[in-house]
Amino acid sequence: MSRVGSGDDERAALATMLGLPGMGPARLTAVVDRAGSAVAAWELVRRGDLAGIDLRIVQRRAELVDRWVQAARGLDPAEVLDRHRAAGVEVLLPADAAWPSTLAADPEPPRVLFVRGDVALLERPGVAVVGTRRCTAGGAQVAGRFGAGLADAGLTVVSGLALGVDGAAHRGALGAGGIPVGVVGSGLDVVYPARHRRLWADVAEHGVLVGEAPLGAAPERWRFPARNRIIAALSLAVVVVESGARGGSITTAEEATTRDVPVLAVPGSVLAEQSVGTNQLLFDGSGIARDVPDVLAALGVQVPVGTPRLFDDLPDAGLSDDGFPGDGPASGGGAVGAVAAVLSAVPASVERVAAAADVSVTDAVTALARLEASGAVCRVPGGYERVAVP
Repeated sequence: MSRVGSGDDERAALATMLGLPGMGPARLTAVVDRAGSAVAAWELVRRGDLAGIDLRIVQRRAELVDRWVQAARGLDPAEVLDRHRAAGVEVLLPADAAWPSTLAADPEPPRVLFVRGDVALLERPGVAVVGTRRCTAGGAQVAGRFGAGLADAGLTVVSGLALGVDGAAHRGALGAGGIPVGVVGSGLDVVYPARHRRLWADVAEHGVLVGEAPLGAAPERWRFPARNRIIAALSLAVVVVESGARGGSITTAEEATTRDVPVLAVPGSVLAEQSVGTNQLLFDGSGIARDVPDVLAALGVQVPVGTPRLFDDLPDAGLSDDGFPGDGPASGGGAVGAVAAVLSAVPASVERVAAAADVSVTDAVTALARLEASGAVCRVPGGYERVAVP
Protein backbone atom coordinates (compact mmCIF):
# COMPACT_ATOMS: atom_id res chain seq x y z
CA MET A 1 0.00 0.00 0.00
CA SER A 2 1.34 3.43 -0.88
CA ARG A 3 1.60 5.96 1.89
CA VAL A 4 -1.27 8.41 1.91
CA GLY A 5 -1.01 11.59 3.93
CA SER A 6 -3.56 13.10 6.26
CA GLY A 7 -4.22 16.26 4.22
CA ASP A 8 -7.67 17.36 3.19
CA ASP A 9 -6.78 16.98 -0.49
CA GLU A 10 -6.20 13.25 0.04
CA ARG A 11 -9.35 12.98 2.14
CA ALA A 12 -11.42 14.72 -0.49
CA ALA A 13 -10.03 12.65 -3.36
CA LEU A 14 -10.72 9.35 -1.61
CA ALA A 15 -14.27 10.32 -0.64
CA THR A 16 -14.98 11.42 -4.21
CA MET A 17 -13.56 8.32 -5.89
CA LEU A 18 -15.50 5.99 -3.60
CA GLY A 19 -18.68 7.69 -4.77
CA LEU A 20 -18.08 6.63 -8.38
CA PRO A 21 -20.22 3.76 -9.72
CA GLY A 22 -18.62 0.38 -9.04
CA MET A 23 -15.62 1.86 -7.22
CA GLY A 24 -15.08 -0.53 -4.32
CA PRO A 25 -12.13 -0.95 -1.93
CA ALA A 26 -10.15 -3.29 -4.20
CA ARG A 27 -10.38 -1.05 -7.28
CA LEU A 28 -9.62 2.04 -5.22
CA THR A 29 -6.52 0.38 -3.79
CA ALA A 30 -5.32 -0.66 -7.24
CA VAL A 31 -5.63 2.88 -8.62
CA VAL A 32 -4.12 4.62 -5.58
CA ASP A 33 -1.22 2.18 -5.38
CA ARG A 34 -0.37 2.79 -9.04
CA ALA A 35 -0.70 6.57 -8.74
CA GLY A 36 1.12 6.88 -5.41
CA SER A 37 -1.47 9.10 -3.75
CA ALA A 38 -5.21 9.66 -3.74
CA VAL A 39 -4.86 13.08 -5.39
CA ALA A 40 -2.83 11.62 -8.25
CA ALA A 41 -5.26 8.70 -8.51
CA TRP A 42 -8.18 11.12 -8.87
CA GLU A 43 -6.44 12.76 -11.82
CA LEU A 44 -5.93 9.37 -13.50
CA VAL A 45 -9.59 8.49 -12.99
CA ARG A 46 -10.77 11.88 -14.17
CA ARG A 47 -8.80 11.47 -17.42
CA GLY A 48 -9.60 7.78 -17.81
CA ASP A 49 -5.87 7.07 -17.87
CA LEU A 50 -6.06 3.63 -16.24
CA ALA A 51 -4.27 1.38 -18.71
CA GLY A 52 -2.35 -1.43 -17.04
CA ILE A 53 -4.23 -1.13 -13.72
CA ASP A 54 -6.03 -4.27 -12.56
CA LEU A 55 -9.63 -3.19 -12.06
CA ARG A 56 -10.82 -6.77 -11.50
CA ILE A 57 -12.94 -6.68 -14.62
CA VAL A 58 -12.24 -7.90 -18.15
CA GLN A 59 -15.49 -7.61 -20.04
CA ARG A 60 -17.02 -4.14 -20.07
CA ARG A 61 -13.86 -2.63 -18.57
CA ALA A 62 -13.95 0.25 -21.06
CA GLU A 63 -17.60 0.89 -20.15
CA LEU A 64 -16.71 1.08 -16.44
CA VAL A 65 -13.86 3.52 -17.06
CA ASP A 66 -16.11 5.67 -19.24
CA ARG A 67 -18.73 5.77 -16.50
CA TRP A 68 -16.07 7.00 -14.09
CA VAL A 69 -14.94 9.71 -16.48
CA GLN A 70 -18.51 10.88 -17.06
CA ALA A 71 -19.33 10.91 -13.34
CA ALA A 72 -16.09 12.70 -12.44
CA ARG A 73 -16.92 15.66 -14.68
CA GLY A 74 -19.60 16.83 -12.29
CA LEU A 75 -17.63 16.37 -9.08
CA ASP A 76 -15.44 18.73 -7.07
CA PRO A 77 -13.54 16.83 -4.33
CA ALA A 78 -13.41 19.88 -2.06
CA GLU A 79 -17.20 20.20 -2.24
CA VAL A 80 -17.61 16.48 -1.55
CA LEU A 81 -15.51 16.79 1.62
CA ASP A 82 -17.40 19.90 2.73
CA ARG A 83 -20.70 18.05 2.29
CA HIS A 84 -19.54 15.26 4.60
CA ARG A 85 -18.40 17.67 7.27
CA ALA A 86 -21.65 19.62 7.06
CA ALA A 87 -23.51 16.35 7.65
CA GLY A 88 -21.44 15.57 10.76
CA VAL A 89 -19.53 12.75 9.05
CA GLU A 90 -15.80 12.55 9.72
CA VAL A 91 -13.60 11.29 6.89
CA LEU A 92 -10.80 9.39 8.60
CA LEU A 93 -7.49 8.32 7.03
CA PRO A 94 -4.91 5.78 8.27
CA ALA A 95 -2.42 8.58 8.94
CA ASP A 96 -4.84 10.31 11.33
CA ALA A 97 -4.25 10.04 15.07
CA ALA A 98 -7.85 8.90 15.56
CA TRP A 99 -7.48 5.95 13.16
CA PRO A 100 -8.47 2.75 15.06
CA SER A 101 -5.38 0.87 16.21
CA THR A 102 -7.00 -2.48 15.37
CA LEU A 103 -7.10 -1.44 11.71
CA ALA A 104 -3.53 -0.13 11.61
CA ALA A 105 -2.02 -3.60 11.21
CA ASP A 106 -4.98 -5.21 9.44
CA PRO A 107 -4.11 -7.35 6.40
CA GLU A 108 -6.80 -5.61 4.34
CA PRO A 109 -7.34 -2.18 5.89
CA PRO A 110 -9.76 0.34 4.40
CA ARG A 111 -8.27 3.38 2.70
CA VAL A 112 -10.75 5.62 4.44
CA LEU A 113 -13.48 5.40 7.06
CA PHE A 114 -16.62 7.50 7.22
CA VAL A 115 -17.63 8.00 10.84
CA ARG A 116 -20.60 9.50 12.62
CA GLY A 117 -20.43 9.62 16.40
CA ASP A 118 -17.55 9.49 18.84
CA VAL A 119 -14.52 8.18 16.91
CA ALA A 120 -12.68 7.45 20.17
CA LEU A 121 -15.19 4.68 20.91
CA LEU A 122 -13.56 2.59 18.19
CA GLU A 123 -10.59 2.17 20.54
CA ARG A 124 -12.69 0.50 23.20
CA PRO A 125 -12.65 -3.31 23.36
CA GLY A 126 -15.59 -4.74 21.48
CA VAL A 127 -17.24 -8.02 20.54
CA ALA A 128 -19.22 -8.59 17.35
CA VAL A 129 -22.65 -10.23 17.57
CA VAL A 130 -23.84 -11.27 14.12
CA GLY A 131 -26.31 -13.61 12.49
CA THR A 132 -29.00 -14.12 9.91
CA ARG A 133 -31.55 -11.51 8.95
CA ARG A 134 -34.19 -14.27 8.98
CA CYS A 135 -33.62 -15.24 12.59
CA THR A 136 -36.15 -16.98 14.80
CA ALA A 137 -37.84 -15.19 17.67
CA GLY A 138 -35.60 -17.14 20.01
CA GLY A 139 -32.53 -16.08 18.05
CA ALA A 140 -33.50 -12.43 18.34
CA GLN A 141 -34.02 -12.90 22.08
CA VAL A 142 -30.59 -14.52 22.48
CA ALA A 143 -28.91 -11.80 20.41
CA GLY A 144 -30.52 -9.08 22.50
CA ARG A 145 -29.40 -10.71 25.72
CA PHE A 146 -25.85 -11.15 24.43
CA GLY A 147 -25.85 -7.48 23.49
CA ALA A 148 -27.02 -6.47 26.94
CA GLY A 149 -24.68 -8.87 28.74
CA LEU A 150 -21.62 -7.79 26.79
CA ALA A 151 -22.51 -4.15 27.43
CA ASP A 152 -22.81 -4.88 31.15
CA ALA A 153 -19.32 -6.40 30.96
CA GLY A 154 -17.96 -3.10 29.63
CA LEU A 155 -17.57 -4.17 26.01
CA THR A 156 -18.82 -2.36 22.95
CA VAL A 157 -21.19 -4.38 20.78
CA VAL A 158 -20.18 -4.42 17.13
CA SER A 159 -22.64 -5.45 14.43
CA GLY A 160 -23.94 -4.62 10.99
CA LEU A 161 -27.31 -3.00 11.83
CA ALA A 162 -29.10 -5.49 9.58
CA LEU A 163 -32.50 -6.99 10.27
CA GLY A 164 -32.67 -9.95 12.61
CA VAL A 165 -29.73 -10.79 14.86
CA ASP A 166 -27.71 -7.62 14.19
CA GLY A 167 -30.49 -5.22 15.11
CA ALA A 168 -31.48 -7.27 18.16
CA ALA A 169 -27.90 -7.23 19.47
CA HIS A 170 -27.67 -3.46 19.13
CA ARG A 171 -31.03 -2.95 20.80
CA GLY A 172 -29.88 -5.14 23.67
CA ALA A 173 -26.72 -3.08 24.08
CA LEU A 174 -28.65 0.19 23.97
CA GLY A 175 -31.21 -1.10 26.46
CA ALA A 176 -28.40 -1.91 28.89
CA GLY A 177 -26.86 1.53 28.52
CA GLY A 178 -23.98 0.13 26.49
CA ILE A 179 -22.03 1.37 23.51
CA PRO A 180 -23.01 0.06 20.06
CA VAL A 181 -20.69 0.19 17.05
CA GLY A 182 -22.59 -0.09 13.79
CA VAL A 183 -20.60 -1.01 10.66
CA VAL A 184 -22.75 -0.40 7.60
CA GLY A 185 -22.66 -1.19 3.89
CA SER A 186 -23.96 2.11 2.51
CA GLY A 187 -23.45 5.82 2.95
CA LEU A 188 -24.16 6.95 6.50
CA ASP A 189 -27.13 8.93 5.18
CA VAL A 190 -28.65 5.94 3.39
CA VAL A 191 -30.40 3.93 6.09
CA TYR A 192 -30.59 0.25 5.24
CA PRO A 193 -32.90 -1.37 6.02
CA ALA A 194 -35.21 1.65 6.08
CA ARG A 195 -37.13 0.35 9.09
CA HIS A 196 -33.95 0.73 11.18
CA ARG A 197 -33.90 4.52 10.83
CA ARG A 198 -34.50 5.06 14.54
CA LEU A 199 -31.94 2.39 15.47
CA TRP A 200 -29.30 4.05 13.25
CA ALA A 201 -29.93 7.37 14.98
CA ASP A 202 -29.69 5.76 18.43
CA VAL A 203 -26.42 4.01 17.54
CA ALA A 204 -24.94 7.27 16.24
CA GLU A 205 -26.07 9.13 19.37
CA HIS A 206 -24.93 6.62 21.97
CA GLY A 207 -22.12 4.93 20.06
CA VAL A 208 -20.64 5.27 16.60
CA LEU A 209 -21.58 4.51 13.00
CA VAL A 210 -18.79 3.62 10.62
CA GLY A 211 -18.59 2.62 6.98
CA GLU A 212 -16.39 2.54 3.91
CA ALA A 213 -18.85 4.27 1.60
CA PRO A 214 -19.39 8.03 1.16
CA LEU A 215 -22.65 9.89 1.56
CA GLY A 216 -25.26 8.86 -0.96
CA ALA A 217 -23.80 5.41 -1.60
CA ALA A 218 -26.51 2.80 -2.08
CA PRO A 219 -26.46 -0.52 -0.19
CA GLU A 220 -25.28 -2.50 -3.20
CA ARG A 221 -24.82 -6.22 -2.72
CA TRP A 222 -21.05 -6.20 -3.24
CA ARG A 223 -20.48 -3.75 -0.39
CA PHE A 224 -21.46 -6.16 2.37
CA PRO A 225 -18.66 -8.75 2.15
CA ALA A 226 -16.21 -5.84 2.38
CA ARG A 227 -18.18 -4.44 5.32
CA ASN A 228 -17.92 -7.78 7.13
CA ARG A 229 -14.12 -7.69 7.22
CA ILE A 230 -14.29 -4.38 9.11
CA ILE A 231 -16.71 -5.87 11.65
CA ALA A 232 -14.20 -8.65 12.28
CA ALA A 233 -11.23 -6.29 12.38
CA LEU A 234 -12.84 -4.03 15.00
CA SER A 235 -13.69 -6.94 17.32
CA LEU A 236 -11.85 -9.00 19.92
CA ALA A 237 -14.23 -11.89 19.24
CA VAL A 238 -17.14 -12.70 16.94
CA VAL A 239 -20.30 -14.38 18.25
CA VAL A 240 -22.59 -15.94 15.63
CA VAL A 241 -26.10 -16.40 17.05
CA GLU A 242 -27.96 -17.95 14.11
CA SER A 243 -26.90 -18.49 10.52
CA GLY A 244 -27.69 -20.53 7.47
CA ALA A 245 -25.00 -22.55 5.74
CA ARG A 246 -23.81 -19.40 3.97
CA GLY A 247 -24.35 -15.71 4.42
CA GLY A 248 -22.86 -12.57 5.84
CA SER A 249 -22.34 -13.91 9.34
CA ILE A 250 -20.35 -16.88 8.02
CA THR A 251 -18.27 -14.48 5.92
CA THR A 252 -17.64 -12.40 9.04
CA ALA A 253 -16.55 -15.54 10.89
CA GLU A 254 -14.16 -16.38 8.07
CA GLU A 255 -12.72 -12.87 8.12
CA ALA A 256 -12.27 -13.16 11.88
CA THR A 257 -10.42 -16.45 11.51
CA THR A 258 -7.95 -14.93 9.05
CA ARG A 259 -7.23 -12.27 11.68
CA ASP A 260 -6.87 -14.73 14.59
CA VAL A 261 -10.01 -13.28 16.15
CA PRO A 262 -11.87 -15.96 18.17
CA VAL A 263 -15.17 -17.13 16.69
CA LEU A 264 -17.90 -18.48 18.95
CA ALA A 265 -21.26 -19.89 17.91
CA VAL A 266 -24.56 -20.36 19.70
CA PRO A 267 -25.68 -24.00 19.33
CA GLY A 268 -29.11 -24.65 17.89
CA SER A 269 -31.51 -27.35 16.83
CA VAL A 270 -30.22 -29.65 14.10
CA LEU A 271 -33.71 -29.37 12.57
CA ALA A 272 -33.62 -25.58 12.22
CA GLU A 273 -32.39 -23.93 9.03
CA GLN A 274 -31.21 -20.97 11.08
CA SER A 275 -28.78 -23.19 13.02
CA VAL A 276 -27.10 -24.98 10.13
CA GLY A 277 -24.27 -22.46 9.94
CA THR A 278 -23.68 -22.10 13.66
CA ASN A 279 -23.71 -25.85 14.24
CA GLN A 280 -21.24 -26.26 11.38
CA LEU A 281 -18.96 -23.67 12.99
CA LEU A 282 -19.06 -25.66 16.22
CA PHE A 283 -18.35 -28.89 14.35
CA ASP A 284 -15.37 -27.22 12.67
CA GLY A 285 -13.90 -26.18 16.01
CA SER A 286 -15.28 -22.76 16.88
CA GLY A 287 -15.88 -21.97 20.52
CA ILE A 288 -19.32 -22.41 22.01
CA ALA A 289 -21.29 -19.36 23.13
CA ARG A 290 -23.91 -20.48 25.62
CA ASP A 291 -23.64 -17.30 27.61
CA VAL A 292 -21.66 -14.09 28.01
CA PRO A 293 -19.18 -15.77 30.41
CA ASP A 294 -18.22 -18.10 27.55
CA VAL A 295 -17.26 -15.05 25.49
CA LEU A 296 -15.33 -13.50 28.36
CA ALA A 297 -13.48 -16.77 28.90
CA ALA A 298 -12.49 -16.80 25.22
CA LEU A 299 -11.02 -13.34 25.75
CA GLY A 300 -9.01 -14.56 28.71
CA VAL A 301 -11.18 -12.74 31.25
CA GLN A 302 -11.67 -14.55 34.56
CA VAL A 303 -15.38 -14.80 35.25
CA PRO A 304 -16.28 -14.40 38.95
CA VAL A 305 -18.22 -17.21 40.57
CA GLY A 306 -21.90 -16.34 40.74
CA THR A 307 -21.91 -14.20 37.60
CA PRO A 308 -25.54 -14.04 36.39
CA ARG A 309 -26.31 -16.27 33.46
CA LEU A 310 -27.87 -15.08 30.24
CA PHE A 311 -31.43 -16.11 31.06
CA ASP A 312 -31.41 -15.94 34.86
CA ASP A 313 -33.87 -13.06 34.99
CA LEU A 314 -36.33 -14.15 32.30
CA PRO A 315 -39.90 -13.81 33.58
CA ASP A 316 -42.15 -16.83 33.35
CA ALA A 317 -44.78 -14.73 31.55
CA GLY A 318 -47.53 -16.57 33.40
CA LEU A 319 -46.82 -19.82 31.58
CA SER A 320 -46.91 -23.31 32.94
CA ASP A 321 -43.91 -25.14 34.39
CA ASP A 322 -42.70 -26.26 30.97
CA GLY A 323 -42.87 -22.69 29.67
CA PHE A 324 -45.98 -23.21 27.58
CA PRO A 325 -49.70 -22.77 28.26
CA GLY A 326 -51.36 -25.82 29.66
CA ASP A 327 -54.60 -27.39 28.59
CA GLY A 328 -56.73 -25.86 31.31
CA PRO A 329 -59.32 -23.11 31.35
CA ALA A 330 -56.75 -20.31 31.17
CA SER A 331 -55.45 -21.55 27.84
CA GLY A 332 -58.85 -22.42 26.49
CA GLY A 333 -58.20 -26.17 26.36
CA GLY A 334 -59.20 -28.16 23.30
CA ALA A 335 -57.55 -26.96 20.11
CA VAL A 336 -55.29 -24.50 21.98
CA GLY A 337 -53.82 -27.25 24.09
CA ALA A 338 -53.44 -29.58 21.12
CA VAL A 339 -51.68 -26.91 19.07
CA ALA A 340 -49.47 -25.94 22.00
CA ALA A 341 -48.40 -29.53 22.38
CA VAL A 342 -47.10 -29.89 18.83
CA LEU A 343 -45.26 -26.58 18.43
CA SER A 344 -41.50 -26.43 18.92
CA ALA A 345 -38.54 -24.11 18.27
CA VAL A 346 -38.67 -25.18 14.61
CA PRO A 347 -41.04 -22.95 12.59
CA ALA A 348 -44.10 -24.75 11.19
CA SER A 349 -46.83 -23.59 8.83
CA VAL A 350 -50.46 -23.40 9.90
CA GLU A 351 -51.26 -26.43 7.76
CA ARG A 352 -48.51 -28.53 9.36
CA VAL A 353 -49.60 -27.46 12.83
CA ALA A 354 -53.22 -28.36 12.07
CA ALA A 355 -52.25 -31.79 10.74
CA ALA A 356 -49.93 -32.55 13.67
CA ALA A 357 -52.51 -31.42 16.24
CA ASP A 358 -55.34 -33.21 14.42
CA VAL A 359 -57.51 -30.09 14.31
CA SER A 360 -59.01 -28.11 11.45
CA VAL A 361 -57.03 -25.29 9.86
CA THR A 362 -59.63 -22.84 11.17
CA ASP A 363 -59.21 -24.08 14.72
CA ALA A 364 -55.42 -24.01 14.32
CA VAL A 365 -55.52 -20.37 13.19
CA THR A 366 -57.70 -19.43 16.18
CA ALA A 367 -55.46 -21.34 18.60
CA LEU A 368 -52.28 -19.82 17.19
CA ALA A 369 -53.76 -16.32 17.48
CA ARG A 370 -54.52 -16.93 21.18
CA LEU A 371 -51.09 -18.40 21.82
CA GLU A 372 -49.41 -15.50 20.02
CA ALA A 373 -51.40 -12.99 22.07
CA SER A 374 -50.21 -14.72 25.26
CA GLY A 375 -46.58 -14.48 24.13
CA ALA A 376 -46.21 -18.24 23.98
CA VAL A 377 -45.58 -18.40 20.23
CA CYS A 378 -44.20 -16.05 17.63
CA ARG A 379 -44.89 -15.68 13.95
CA VAL A 380 -41.62 -16.05 12.02
CA PRO A 381 -40.59 -16.73 8.41
CA GLY A 382 -41.88 -20.21 7.72
CA GLY A 383 -44.80 -20.15 10.11
CA TYR A 384 -45.03 -20.23 13.92
CA GLU A 385 -42.57 -21.31 16.57
CA ARG A 386 -42.67 -21.87 20.29
CA VAL A 387 -41.08 -19.24 22.53
CA ALA A 388 -39.38 -21.24 25.21
CA VAL A 389 -38.99 -19.89 28.73
CA PRO A 390 -36.05 -21.63 30.43
